[in-house]
Amino acid sequence: MIFFATTINYLDRQVIGILKPLLESDLKIGEVEYGNIVTIFQLFYGFSMLLAGRLIDKFGTRIGYGISVFLWSLAAIGHSLAKGVIGFGFWRALLGVSESGNFPAAIRTIAEWFQKKEEPSLQESLIAAPMSEQ
Repeated sequence: MIFFATTINYLDRQVIGILKPLLESDLKIGEVEYGNIVTIFQLFYGFSMLLAGRLIDKFGTRIGYGISVFLWSLAAIGHSLAKGVIGFGFWRALLGVSESGNFPAAIRTIAEWFQKKEEPSLQESLIAAPMSEQ
């Protein structure tokens, strides 16, 4: 489950590049606006990472990971409701905030469920395997 959630996490981030031509034609999003949307995601993701680990520790992995996956699923669905730059930027920001919980929750889950000698190879698989799909 962790592997699949992380793979979806990576795909959600990368799909915007594939959709760029459709964003330009359907939502009339130009180069500058597209750059702003990508930047919004990265800023919200980066700043949220500062808090994500603490929230996962506070609420536990099941609740924290569950909330994270629920909110990023909601954000992914919300992209289809966007009518322009502001709406699309809002959903990308929410995606950034909610996806920031993936790695802290996944690494804590590995630490809780597996023996110490298995942790490094499992964490390596968690981080490297989805990247090999790009």
